[in-house]
Amino acid sequence: MSELSRTNIDQVLDQFIDPHTGVSLSAGKTVKKVEISGDKVSVSLVLGYPCAGYRDTLISDIKQQLADNAGVSNADITVEHKIIAHSVQHGVKRLDNVKNIIAIASGKGGVGKSTTSVNLALALAAEGASVGLLDADIYGPSQPRMMGLAGQPESEDGKTLEPMENYGVQCMSIGFLVDEESPMIWRGPMVTQALEQLLNDTKWRDLDYLLIDLPPGTGDTQLTLAQKVPVSGAIIVTTPQDIALLDARKGLKMFEKVDIPILGIVENMSTHICSNCQHEEPIFGEGGGGVMASDAGVDLLGSLPLEMRIRQQADSGQPTVVAEPDCRASAIYRSIARKAAAKLAGQAKDYSANFPNIVIQST
Repeated sequence: MSELSRTNIDQVLDQFIDPHTGVSLSAGKTVKKVEISGDKVSVSLVLGYPCAGYRDTLISDIKQQLADNAGVSNADITVEHKIIAHSVQHGVKRLDNVKNIIAIASGKGGVGKSTTSVNLALALAAEGASVGLLDADIYGPSQPRMMGLAGQPESEDGKTLEPMENYGVQCMSIGFLVDEESPMIWRGPMVTQALEQLLNDTKWRDLDYLLIDLPPGTGDTQLTLAQKVPVSGAIIVTTPQDIALLDARKGLKMFEKVDIPILGIVENMSTHICSNCQHEEPIFGEGGGGVMASDAGVDLLGSLPLEMRIRQQADSGQPTVVAEPDCRASAIYRSIARKAAAKLAGQAKDYSANFPNIVIQST
């Protein structure tokens, strides 16, 4: 091949936009190696986010672009992912064995935040990441039922808890430690202490992402998270309804004030799909999540339909992403998960592990 052909190959990679990051493969430093041998071109890519559901499409699209614009008929494209730890709030120490913590929040209850959290955790796992899920709603834990888990976590040393696990996701919730029907009649300080213990006393095993399903609002739990928990980013869940958007904006502003980056907004229940005739109708309004994202200067990660089976599957302990992995809703959850992880991949890296430990010894 001529030098001109190598130039054309580089131009193709420089102009190919990754839909999850919004930047080209070259600009995103995704291209790790390009080799030319006769009529064969080998390209090695490493993405900063899990990409199992996108890998084949990406390889096919790049091959097509190389054929159309660089005359390459024999291309070998390899795509891998490498997830690194990203920066957190100043002065907060990152957890051992957890690279990134993502908070899932809403300003208002009833918008489907917990259902979204569990499906996003499962979606990230399906994309190839090591994932954990912490249920931070002490008063109304729902993740044990949604994840199909029961019983109590084990403790090998009497001090720490082994996370419960199902569908390849590590989980911890106060719901594993108390009876499902017992009310938690605790004041704020007890709740925040319980959250810290659940987070710090669980022996998480080499997680790429730990998703924290927060209770609605901007109270003690959220403040504790902002001040003491090393969070790399937050996702806001809302519905298109005006009253939900008002409260969601409060949650978004809270994270901005404590310097936690917003990875994006998820609009839940965006349109109702009739289970009989498949007619779609925006019963909670239309386009509110997009307007909120535009006003705040953040991404709309995706819009999810209001479908009865999403609720049924979560209630049965088999959330949509595992119950129907090939359905439309699962595809949306996985797209949202990739976009959020890609947004996080574009943030500053955490370099604290590179700093040497200074030890002072008397001689």
